[in-house]
Amino acid sequence: DICTKYGIRSHRQLSDWIKVYNSGGILKTSTGGAYMKKAKNTTLDERLKIVTDCLANDKNYGAMALKYDCSYQQVRNWVIRYEKMGQAGLEDRRGRRIASLPSRTPEEELRDKIAELERRNLDLQMENDLLKKVRELERGRYL
Repeated sequence: DICTKYGIRSHRQLSDWIKVYNSGGILKTSTGGAYMKKAKNTTLDERLKIVTDCLANDKNYGAMALKYDCSYQQVRNWVIRYEKMGQAGLEDRRGRRIASLPSRTPEEELRDKIAELERRNLDLQMENDLLKKVRELERGRYL
C-alpha cells in the first residue's frame, strides 16, 4: 500500500530503506538516474562541464546524471577518462580510423609507432619478394 501511495517502484526498495532507518543509517537524498537510460548525445564542452561539476561535488555520479539528464554510467566513464587522460579523454573518437587521430597517451603513441613499423616491414618484405621473383625470371630467360 505504501509503495502505491508514494509511487515507489518496488517493495524491495522500501524494505531496504526500512532496514537502513531501523539500523540508524543515513538515507541518501538523491540516487542515480533511471536504469538503462538511453545515452545522451553531448558535445565536448558539455562533457567537460558535467565532469568538472561532478568532481566539484565529490564524484556524485547519480546527482550529476539526474541534473544533466544523462546516464550514471556515462558520467562515471567520463570522469574516469578525464582523470586518466585529461580533456583529450572526453573526445568522441568513434567511427574514425585510429591512425587518422592524434595520440592521447604514451601507450597510444607507441601503438601507432608499432603499427607504422609493421606496415613498413610488410612493404619491404613485398618489395624483396618481388625483386627475387624478377631475378628468378631473368635467370630463366638467359640460361
